[in-house]
Amino acid sequence: MKSKFATLALVAAAIGTTTGFASLPVLAHPQRAAASAAPNIVEVAMSTGVHNTLVAAVKAAGLVDTLSSPGPFTVFAPTDTAFAKLPDGTVANLVKPANKGTLTEILTYHAVAGKVTSRDLVALIKQGHGEAVIETLAGGELTARLAGDKIVITDEKGRATAVTQADVKTSNGVVHVTDGVFLPA
Repeated sequence: MKSKFATLALVAAAIGTTTGFASLPVLAHPQRAAASAAPNIVEVAMSTGVHNTLVAAVKAAGLVDTLSSPGPFTVFAPTDTAFAKLPDGTVANLVKPANKGTLTEILTYHAVAGKVTSRDLVALIKQGHGEAVIETLAGGELTARLAGDKIVITDEKGRATAVTQADVKTSNGVVHVTDGVFLPA
């Protein structure tokens, strides 16, 4: 993409222009009202049309309330196309109730505590002389590097995934859209 790079991956190809601002109370403080009207991470994922698999997985893992809470979180959001790259039957198997623990681990491996913008991530990569290690909510690590003007995230299995859209702002953090799914070791 252009000069903005991505960081941690989860949701949002585009929020669009409707974020609920038209329904703001007339007497509300503008900045507080705008913040409360902004969609959260889950709402953004639900609105994109390209994160249906992610949303279904978040629901199956029981993470809707967590990813709707104040956070802040940074989420690397794989698209439906990214999930489709997994071996046949993988997603269908993961969303079964018996596999909730594994699904939760995979999804929280896509999330980081705090709000990490692409600018923050690029700065960390430069400070780390070409790479930045990021600790996920699952307790695993992701490694971020620059490949030209894109941020590439490598999971613990050595699979590289590009951030295709960075810095989708939400009321409780930021989403970076990815073209792959991270898998913990």
